[in-house]
Amino acid sequence: MSTSTCPATAFPTYRGHMEYVCLGCGARFNIDELHYTCPTCNGVFLLTDTTFDQLKKTSAAEWRAIFDARAASKNPALRGIFRFYELMAPVLEEDDILYLGEGNTPIVDSPPALRADLGLKTAYKNDGQNPSASFKDRGMACAFSFLKSLIRSKGWTEVLAICASTGDTSAAASLYASYVGGAVKSAVILPAGKVTPQQLAQPLGSGAVVLEVPGVFDDCMKVVEHLADNYRVALLNSKNAWRILGQESYAFEVAQWYDWDMKGKCVFVPIGNAGNITAIMGGFLKLHALGVIETLPRVFGVQSHHADPVYRYYAADAGAREFKAVTVTPSVAQAAMIGNPVSFPRVKHFAEKYEAIGGAGSFQVIQVTEQQIMDSMIEANRHGHIACTQGGECLAGAKRAKELGLVTPEETLVLDATAHHLKFIGFQEMYFENTFPAEFGVTPKPELANRPELVIKPEDKARLAEKDYVVQAAQNVVARLGLAKK
Repeated sequence: MSTSTCPATAFPTYRGHMEYVCLGCGARFNIDELHYTCPTCNGVFLLTDTTFDQLKKTSAAEWRAIFDARAASKNPALRGIFRFYELMAPVLEEDDILYLGEGNTPIVDSPPALRADLGLKTAYKNDGQNPSASFKDRGMACAFSFLKSLIRSKGWTEVLAICASTGDTSAAASLYASYVGGAVKSAVILPAGKVTPQQLAQPLGSGAVVLEVPGVFDDCMKVVEHLADNYRVALLNSKNAWRILGQESYAFEVAQWYDWDMKGKCVFVPIGNAGNITAIMGGFLKLHALGVIETLPRVFGVQSHHADPVYRYYAADAGAREFKAVTVTPSVAQAAMIGNPVSFPRVKHFAEKYEAIGGAGSFQVIQVTEQQIMDSMIEANRHGHIACTQGGECLAGAKRAKELGLVTPEETLVLDATAHHLKFIGFQEMYFENTFPAEFGVTPKPELANRPELVIKPEDKARLAEKDYVVQAAQNVVARLGLAKK
């Protein structure tokens, strides 16, 4: 039965033929093994469906109807990111697909007051509302679904799922590993002292073996890469091309939210290890290839000046560009504090494809300061958002884009809140208490700082009768808030 005639909410009959494709030398490899880098040239992989053009036999209108119908499905295999099954990993069987509630995160318009302050139409896609409270669950759902299928087909009795992380990756990987269980064991390698207590609690709570090394994320990544090259491990960082596929769902959901109309839309994404921005561009390109969207949204990558190798590359004249890793300095956008992003070759690959269709300016990279990131996160959340520091980075990027004349008040700017605000609450506390170490370069703005205030002193409460205490405390509240009598 053809895809177009299948009941929209039935599990798809279409199966593609997927291969790893090296971006360095072009070599291709079968998916019956776990590959992370090319054995020939050490380049990074993309996963491609060699039969993708068959999907063009189904009209764009039919695809829109299929994806919209699946959004209401009660089938767990189609409720989350795999409602876009044919566009992601169309080699998986229904029983292998893992669903923990990931995907379908809302896009929340900024309230009128914030839009007025900004002079921009902004909205946040709240990926902190995924199961482990970050966007990494999208990639893990796909990567672990493929791992389940591989374990089944190979008859493996044990495989170690491992990742390097500054927090979100380890939380997601350990959560999905603990759910799969059985042959899957879980370990994470973190930079000692560089992970928030909230994020550290997640892999510990999921039962992962948590190992720390001195340094930053890049140091952890080198250890994990060595393990992946020499031992049977399932590496869950963005070198894992299955993870990138899962994260394409972000683009599909943005397009679906706006009824597949991307005209006048700009999508702001923190770059970090560059996996997410890669996936988002790749996802929009797939939708465009099928005619599901007629226009590509403009994509803006955002980097802190404390970790900005991709910005530096694109800031140079096209003929003089040379990618160089940078030494990072402390950043509040911890998940983006990466000086040598693994997925940079993917960014370059997709940016070229993107601009070939969308034209000059359809992909750009913005640099912001740590001060701008923190001010923007506090400002966003003061207006009802739940943005993490990376979400603050995106809002800071939107403001900077406006200053540079790159966006207009008529466009809709979709900002990526990659994780829940509560994961990064320590940075808010440092802002409110003015305790940021000097190397961050953050000075709180008094109008944005917020601290609890004591209504009545303990000694006054102790000496007053209960009725008098209540009256005195209430009068103090009235004086502080300027309340008027009924």
